Amino acid sequence: MSLFKPRKSSGASVTPIDDVDVILADLDGVVYAGANPIDFAVDALNRAASEGVRVGYITNNASRTDVQVADHLASFGLTVVPHDVVTSPQAAVKLLAGLVPAGSLILVVGGEGLTSEVEKGGFTVTRQSADQPAAVIQGFSPDVSWRDLAQASFALHRGIPWVATNTDWTIPVEGGVAPGNGTLVSAVHTAVGTLPVVGGKPEKAIFDAAVERFAAKAPLFIGDRLDTDIVGANRAGIRSVHVLTGIDGAKQLLAADKESRPTFILHDLRGLFEPYPEPVLSHDKTVATVGSTVVRLRGTTVEVVKAGDTAVNRVRAGSALIWASGQPIYGLNVAPELYS
Repeated sequence: MSLFKPRKSSGASVTPIDDVDVILADLDGVVYAGANPIDFAVDALNRAASEGVRVGYITNNASRTDVQVADHLASFGLTVVPHDVVTSPQAAVKLLAGLVPAGSLILVVGGEGLTSEVEKGGFTVTRQSADQPAAVIQGFSPDVSWRDLAQASFALHRGIPWVATNTDWTIPVEGGVAPGNGTLVSAVHTAVGTLPVVGGKPEKAIFDAAVERFAAKAPLFIGDRLDTDIVGANRAGIRSVHVLTGIDGAKQLLAADKESRPTFILHDLRGLFEPYPEPVLSHDKTVATVGSTVVRLRGTTVEVVKAGDTAVNRVRAGSALIWASGQPIYGLNVAPELYS
């Protein structure tokens, strides 16, 4: 049964969370960075839950089980059970089930977060190509080695199916930004010349699984990466929030192509409950106004006419103006105040 309780805006402007029944939140860069919660994220998600909005979590990280993820989130003060966590291994195993017979032997490249889901799916795990697996499934783990990638390559040369949990090029960790599963998948691709079927973001499979699990009618997805989070939400037809606490910042938003443009841009998750100032464009689409911020396009120059009082409104106005112009970012001279 849905926990949805319609929320009413107190003024003319709506908030991003108005009329939402389920929030689907990415983890890295949205809820936490490494071992630490991101400022205001926990309070905002707890507030949403207290107001009757179901909160679920979507992660491409294949190195941990849903139980481990739920425990990690609970340690920050969030109320989470494993069923609230939708992982890329879960989506990938669903895809795998449509490619090979039930109970097949599967070569797994990855850690416990992946092997546990493969076994839950009724498959048997191997790490060796010589065992003649029916398919290869690959996900991120910090312990994946050259030998693991080589075994996958040996097996895939026989033409068997290949499923990847995700193809994120990078992953944010406590020490900074590190290579993600996409770099490991690329290494295998270079060796075998084929590409995997992908379960995680930006593909629809993981979003479809989340919508089905939570019976969402009006979901809102929150992410910090345009190429996986926002592209995936757009492909799935889900409204999206891009929050500026993770990987992609103002520069990436200004340059976003049509597939990568979010519904809302927030500085942090407190903005879920704040009236959202919709950009107002002039008739000729050369001036964008957001609150007290005014940005203008003169030929190929994007300039700030009025800076306004917040950096996020400058990003909103600049993005709206550039997106509406139809001009590629590399052909524009953009004022540094919009992205610095």
